[in-house]
Amino acid sequence: MVHYFIGNLGHLFVIVAFVASLLATISYIRGVQDDSMKQFGSILFYVHTGAVIGIVVTLFLIINQHYFEYHYAWSHTSKFLPIYYQVSSFWNGQEGSFLLWMFWTAILGVVLIRTNKEWRAPVMIFVSLTQVFLTSMIMGVVFLDLKLGSSPFLLLRDVIRDPVFAMNPEFVPEDGNGLNPLLQNYWMVIHPPTLFLGFASTVVPFAYCLGGLWTGNFKEWIRPALPWAQFSALVLGVGILMGAYWAYETLNFGGYWNWDPVENAIYVPWLTLVAAIHTMIAYKKNESALKASILMVIATFVLILYSTFLTRSGILGETSVHSFTDLGLQGQLLLYLFAFLILSIVLCVKIWKRIPATEEETSMYSREFWIFMGATVLCLMAFQVIVPTSIPVYNDVASWFGIELNLAPPVDQVAYYTKYQMWFSIFIALLSGTGQFFWWKKMDRSAFVNEIKSPLLITMVLSTIIFLIAKVYEPFYLILLVCSVYSIVANGKILLGLKRTNLKLAGGSVTHIGIAMMLIGILFSSGYSKIISKNNTGLLWSNELPDEVNQDNLLLFLNEPRQMGDYSLTYRGLRKKTREHGFVDIDYLVNTNHPLKVQVIDPFISIEGDSIARGDTLNLINGENSYFEVVYQKADGKVFTLFPRVQQNKKMGTVYSPDINRTSTADLYTHVRVYPDPEQELTWSKTDTVELQMGQTFFVNDYAAQFTGIEPMKSIAGFDIAPGDLAVKAFLEIQGEFETYRAEPIYLIQNRMAGRIPDVINDIASKFTILSINPTTNTFSFALNTTQKDWIIMEAVEKPWINILWIGTFLMVFGFVIAIMRRYSEFMKMRDKGVE
Repeated sequence: MVHYFIGNLGHLFVIVAFVASLLATISYIRGVQDDSMKQFGSILFYVHTGAVIGIVVTLFLIINQHYFEYHYAWSHTSKFLPIYYQVSSFWNGQEGSFLLWMFWTAILGVVLIRTNKEWRAPVMIFVSLTQVFLTSMIMGVVFLDLKLGSSPFLLLRDVIRDPVFAMNPEFVPEDGNGLNPLLQNYWMVIHPPTLFLGFASTVVPFAYCLGGLWTGNFKEWIRPALPWAQFSALVLGVGILMGAYWAYETLNFGGYWNWDPVENAIYVPWLTLVAAIHTMIAYKKNESALKASILMVIATFVLILYSTFLTRSGILGETSVHSFTDLGLQGQLLLYLFAFLILSIVLCVKIWKRIPATEEETSMYSREFWIFMGATVLCLMAFQVIVPTSIPVYNDVASWFGIELNLAPPVDQVAYYTKYQMWFSIFIALLSGTGQFFWWKKMDRSAFVNEIKSPLLITMVLSTIIFLIAKVYEPFYLILLVCSVYSIVANGKILLGLKRTNLKLAGGSVTHIGIAMMLIGILFSSGYSKIISKNNTGLLWSNELPDEVNQDNLLLFLNEPRQMGDYSLTYRGLRKKTREHGFVDIDYLVNTNHPLKVQVIDPFISIEGDSIARGDTLNLINGENSYFEVVYQKADGKVFTLFPRVQQNKKMGTVYSPDINRTSTADLYTHVRVYPDPEQELTWSKTDTVELQMGQTFFVNDYAAQFTGIEPMKSIAGFDIAPGDLAVKAFLEIQGEFETYRAEPIYLIQNRMAGRIPDVINDIASKFTILSINPTTNTFSFALNTTQKDWIIMEAVEKPWINILWIGTFLMVFGFVIAIMRRYSEFMKMRDKGVE
């Protein structure tokens, strides 16, 4: 049955949201001069917010209730997806992610209405206008042959041309396509909402800025906009880092940042936003850098729109693995970008000469000098990234004029971007350490020399100790290390001074220490990352594999230990992850009709010591995921087990994910590169025959085995045993490396015809079949066949001191929080005094 009502309701909410945001924009424009229109604009924005929440609830119900007649639900979810991944699937598609952006902007708009008096109308003009454009992205209407948005409430039959809908328009698929396996990760539940809150929050300082230019309050917008800019930088930065950590845990490239064009597109506006914060702070101190602040704030929001165009227009489709496919919205995205860009330019040009500027020459011993230096370096970092990232745009734009540029992006994008960004980072470390001394005190040359003496001395001592212990011999890394340590020491000295005065002012120092620690963490975890799974056997694993896989990976056969540096590694087999007993050997289980339920076919003892009986049903956390159990043992006896993941996905094929052993000094990152195709038919060896009496021992595939007994059978699954039929099961025990296996082949005589049901023990790659029974000699004849043992080819990488990066991240966040609280407190005090 097609559920028409909920889709129609969703469409209605979209129309209401669009109309309400458009009317709210118009009302706020008039509300700048008219309080009643300002109040009316707020009412309309509340209506808009209610409609946006209505869209969110409606779409989630369609996903949650598995209404696969809707294209969005069918494309991004499936019947057996857990509730938390249903949440992820909500923003898996373009329409859902635009909706998430709209939702956060609506919430921020309500906060702005509730916290602003004089600024409400001028600020909400631009917030409401943003919502007009965002809502239009999910309208899904065609106007004068122009497609306006893509609706998440389209029926499947209206999107996909399939004969089944011609025969039965009410046809509803049984299940959906499911969620991209790489997105089935807890970070994907919280990373996109955080990132889109960061996206949404950039509109607030932008709206204050343009609102100030609109109303002639060229300077006053800085105070209320500053805490919002800091909030935006915090949330956007945390969102970026969450994405980096997700990539580290989920993807197989072995790092947390790959300089993918989509990653770059988000990184660039964050840099300009941080530069804007510094120039805004400089203006608050002595009314310099106002024009720079205006330009930086506008540039940040425009770059957010540009990154949206890059990632959603399909233009990066050939250069990025993260890019969305084009939904035919490229023109609309460009219109969105140019509308805000032109509006900003027009406002700036109109009032530029009226914006006050300081004529005073900036001294090298002033805080403004160091702030400008820092902001300049941040902008150069952004420029260096965005120019090559936009190469596909240059090619596309040139093609509009019939020119084939065919510019190619960097071949090794990691090496290309890293070599420039690391040098910029050295300057950032130096400036963030030195600039702080000028922040709090009036400096001249002698005072500066006096202040910097002790930090330089401590830096030299600490750097030498680290140099000797960590063996940092690379000159570039040594420079980066010394500059980062200097930043920590210099900001630490400032922090100690503030402890005696006012810790509320410590936000900048704590943030700078966090950034410097992040640089040290990146230096060690990336610069000194070491592949420890080098193939030193002299053997080629396969001619079909790339040289890099043959050289940097180890081949592990099931249950056969192999030495790797200080570790002895043993691959113990493929596992399924159950809710009841964690990882369970896949050979103990058989699939059922339910994709999340398996049945036990071989009794086993769980890790908790429970006896799990044959026929028991266990629940899987994810039916598509399987895990390779790899046991690491060190010479000192310490043992740990990793479970790198593989998923056989209908849409993406075989998808691997790593597992990581974390210690305080290093991460051991392990991921599987190749394993045997589970669909491939096994090739068995020529049959060996053994004649055995009960109790006799024999060897199979180099394992000792014993024929321990027989059992007459009254029933066999799948066979009807009639009176006069004979069925016998033999018991064979095989001593493996880590456990004793039991084979139970069956011999069956029905209607004077002999039947044989062999038993296969995958762990020892052997098959056992009863060939015949000889009552006169009281012996059984067994056929023995062997095959290739299960195997994996895996890579192990050691990443030293990566925890310094994560600790630095937390410190950076903490520093931002301190700074936001201080600035917001200032704004509220001034607002309560009637001076917003």
